[in-house]
Amino acid sequence: MIYSTIIIGGGPAGLTAALYASRAELKPLLFAGLAPGGQLMQTSEVENFPGFPEGILGPDLMMNMIKQVEHFGTEIKNENVTAVDFSSNPFKVISDSGTFLAKTVIIATGAEANWLGLPNEQRLRGHGVSACATCDGFFFRDKDVVVIGGGDSAMEEANFLIKFAKSVTIIHRRDEFKASKIMLRRAQDNKKISFLMNTEVVDVLGDKVVEGIKVKNKVTGEEQVLNVQGYFAAIGHTPTTKMFSVAGVEVDQKGYVVVKNNTRTNIEGVFVAGDVNDHRYRQAVSAAGMGCMAALDVEKYLAEKE
Repeated sequence: MIYSTIIIGGGPAGLTAALYASRAELKPLLFAGLAPGGQLMQTSEVENFPGFPEGILGPDLMMNMIKQVEHFGTEIKNENVTAVDFSSNPFKVISDSGTFLAKTVIIATGAEANWLGLPNEQRLRGHGVSACATCDGFFFRDKDVVVIGGGDSAMEEANFLIKFAKSVTIIHRRDEFKASKIMLRRAQDNKKISFLMNTEVVDVLGDKVVEGIKVKNKVTGEEQVLNVQGYFAAIGHTPTTKMFSVAGVEVDQKGYVVVKNNTRTNIEGVFVAGDVNDHRYRQAVSAAGMGCMAALDVEKYLAEKE
């Protein structure tokens, strides 16, 4: 069997692409991975996705999306894609259960936030630990929070968070920032933003929610506990693109898929959607929007071929 399109990725981008492809009667196959739903499965309350005036839990939102695409006929496999072959059409998509053929492929594998790997970092995700200020900043109104990082992303996170938080402390392990001068100056000019240099985070403290963090000065070796209620990692993201770049898909220096025309990649018949391309917005709604675009581009591409 040759599918009209195979979608790789089970987050908002992949599921929205599947929704539009299904309603166009393309009968898509979607590989959702071993943990369907993407990063929103790790998020507690989602208040910035349209249509939910009182907010919705991240896992509930994703399960609703999954039910919706299944209702319209999307075939979902909860397994990982291990390799792809884009050297000829039909394309080959290889998973643990076999090799699948498709006329088109939509890459929607997303990007993972980079973490420090601390003992309680993952345990408290969604309970005071976050990697997205624009997603979660609202929940930290009048609270003390820290931002980990030294680049533009850290400055942007801090400047956004200070709209809600009582205070923001930027923690950086070096004595100089990588951030651009204008972004650094903007943070330095805000009296509610402070800085801890040559400092690394040792652990995140708290039973059910973040109650503080333990830090260590790299010069003196002195350790101290900061009484904060929020922890934001801003040390970059890693797009899930390695197997696609090996297969000839063009990626930029940071590993994000390069778009040639709307959602088309450099390989004819291979499209992209969501955070695997978008390193700027990284929102569920923007990922979903790009998933819609990719499916419409696939539909048009197949119609032109026929």
